Formats: sequence, structure tokens, C-alpha cells
Amino acid sequence: MLSIRGLAKSYAGPRSRTVLSGIDLELAPGEYVAVMGESGIGKSTLLNLVAGLDRPDAGSVALDGTELTTLNDDALTRVRRTRMGFVFQAFHVLPYLTVAQNVALPLLLVGAAAPAADARVTAMLAAVGLADRAASRPRELSGGELQRVAIARALVHAPRLVLADEPTGNLDPDSATQVLELLRREVKRGDAAGILVTHSHAAARTTDRVLVLTASGLRPA
Repeated sequence: MLSIRGLAKSYAGPRSRTVLSGIDLELAPGEYVAVMGESGIGKSTLLNLVAGLDRPDAGSVALDGTELTTLNDDALTRVRRTRMGFVFQAFHVLPYLTVAQNVALPLLLVGAAAPAADARVTAMLAAVGLADRAASRPRELSGGELQRVAIARALVHAPRLVLADEPTGNLDPDSATQVLELLRREVKRGDAAGILVTHSHAAARTTDRVLVLTASGLRPA
């Protein structure tokens, strides 16, 4: 489903350095993995390359047989909108929209019909335990609730690939546990593939397998 082969990335300049080299990873539908490693080793860079937000110097990224590294920017944007979901440490919830409107954004971007979009948003808010907060504004929600909104938005369009970058870094332990359980459950329910970047061993234990990113590549923990 997701195939990463020989991925490499360097940055030029006065402090030129190689961030990633020889990265290989294969994920099957429904497989959820954690990527750990030292700060600055390139975990977020890896997610950016997989998502097509940055271009690799070498290697390939294929999602469901589509080679992403050869697509132009417009085509990559379409792939991200239709087949990827993103969850970050910062919630990126729009404060002037209601919870339901925030969750509906990915469906609007792909042109989903209003009745179908409304039904999907309602179902997704129920799945994340926020059915009664649809009309609320983000300022009325706790940190854990905001992260659940972000997860609902990331999954509402049934993405094939879910990318989560330190999604519990700003949460208290109870909220973090709820968010991690939710993220795993929804990845599995949608038969998606998921990559969780985290420093937390507790978070990593919620995935199917744990990989460590080092200067020489990815290896099992």
C-alpha cells in the first residue's frame, strides 16, 4: 500500500548536511507503525517527504501504486486532499468555524455533496465522542477535545494514509491515552496505513510495530 524505497534528503548551505539516507519502508493496509529517534534526526522530514510537502534528493514514495515523487505540485495536492490525513501536535483548528465546520473541510475540498458530507461529519464526530459539540467553537473545547477534532478532520474523508506527528505532545496523560486509542482504532477501522512519529514509548506501544530512525536508516526497535 505504501512503499518507500531508498529515500534520501540533504540540505545545502553553510551547514549543509544529510538528513535522511537509504530509507526503506513497506506498509500494508491496516498497518500502523511508530517512528522514534533522537531530536533532529529527521522524523518530521520523513513525514514531509512521504506527504509530498518536500521533495527527496533520491528514492521513491508510492501510495497504492501511484509514484508520488514524479507528480507535479497540483497532482500532489490532489493526492493529499483525497488520500491522506494529517494529525499534528498543534491542532490547526480554525477558531472562527464550528467543530462540525472544521471537520467538514476535507470533504468540501474534494467536492463532496452536502447531504453525504453532513452525514459523514455526524458519524465521525460520534466516533470521536464529540457528537454533542458539533456547534461549539474551538475556544469552548479542552486540549484533548481539540485534538479529537483534528483527528476527526484527518479521517473524515477516509484517507488511505494517516500521518501523525507528535499528536499528544501538548496533552495531559488522560487526554493523550484517549487520543492514541482513537487514532489506532480509526486507522484500523478504515483499513488505512498509519505512521505515528513520537518521542513517547507509551504512544509507540499503541502501534503494531516500532521503528527507530537513525543516521543509517530505519531499523526495528
